[in-house]
Amino acid sequence: MARPLILSLDGQDFPVTIVKIDREKLYGRVEIEAYDEKGLEASLRVLAADGKTLIDKGGTALATVNDKGDSVDRNELIPITPDGEPIAQVPSSFGQKNVLSPATVEDYFTQIVKSVYLVGTFETNDISALHDYLSDGRMYWFPFSWRGGIEYDNAYLIGSGGDIFMVVGKQADFQYIKLNQAAVLDSGEEEEISADDLDFDLM
Repeated sequence: MARPLILSLDGQDFPVTIVKIDREKLYGRVEIEAYDEKGLEASLRVLAADGKTLIDKGGTALATVNDKGDSVDRNELIPITPDGEPIAQVPSSFGQKNVLSPATVEDYFTQIVKSVYLVGTFETNDISALHDYLSDGRMYWFPFSWRGGIEYDNAYLIGSGGDIFMVVGKQADFQYIKLNQAAVLDSGEEEEISADDLDFDLM
């Protein structure tokens, strides 16, 4: 049985379900089928590095190896900072109570959206009060992680047309500039190139 996502607001807990909304659900999908001159269905193959071996679907895989070339299980990997310090793991949002905080439109519009979910009722629980909170244009957010990991995403709850949507994304890092002011790219120190450094044989 699917676990509920428990949202908490003003001391009330709302167990909900979420269903991802993707382009396929909205617009359907198109599948392209290819056939050869004999009417046989064509399938995709991978050409190996030798230039002559064809590998069928499922014949390749990704593996994680250490500096000695030995295979390493993903469960043995530990995320670290650039300084070599371990990064604390965050738990899944489904295994805890998620307290909602008020959000502004400005906060929402500075997000890079990753996914959108339709929020529904879990079993027979009543979430009508949650609809009431969102019915007048108010917006709430909470840190969200589906499976847990090294960091949370931002999840915004929005009410629209009697439905509740959860929009998940990351805070965008915008650089604001004034009129007639050019943005500066932080690409490190630029090397000065003189005419003597140019090799016209390469042109």
